[in-house]
Amino acid sequence: MEDYEIIQLYWERSERAIPETAVKYGRYCRCIAFNILHSNEDSEECVNDTYLRVWKAIPPHKPNNFQAFIGKITRNLSLNRYEKRTAEKRGDGRTELVLEELAECIGNSENIEQITEEGLIREVINIFLKELKPETRKLFVRRYWYLSSIKEIAEEYGMTESNVAVTLFRLREKLKKTLEEEGINL
Repeated sequence: MEDYEIIQLYWERSERAIPETAVKYGRYCRCIAFNILHSNEDSEECVNDTYLRVWKAIPPHKPNNFQAFIGKITRNLSLNRYEKRTAEKRGDGRTELVLEELAECIGNSENIEQITEEGLIREVINIFLKELKPETRKLFVRRYWYLSSIKEIAEEYGMTESNVAVTLFRLREKLKKTLEEEGINL
């Protein structure tokens, strides 16, 4: 079923909307959640919460890119659950490692929240990503959006783990420099 048809089911408040979403995007959402949470049980709960959140959001929203819309909801719910879990001292450290890598070039959370609200950082990062070669952009997005491990990325793209790590390091440095050039000092 096409995305616009699924969205129409939500607008009609059809009970078929969620099962159709699950068929088309269930695996995608579970992958996002699992890469953050590393727990099948927690991931499944986040995916189910995603369907409920989508049900509540459509209408009034009518997303242009349904996959990105549902992926963002899944990611945010998973990060919230991760934050809660690590506050309870049950985290495994992998997600924290990825977030620490980004902190090197993005800075502390107070500054990020303020600048994000102003929309500046989002705009600069979008421009930064558009200027990257497609292969390099995919590595960056896999690591910092989907929170995939370096090993998973290396296997998927036929690279060595060392090559992936070095490429990501250089991308973080380039992002930091780009942010500084745009006057975003974090």
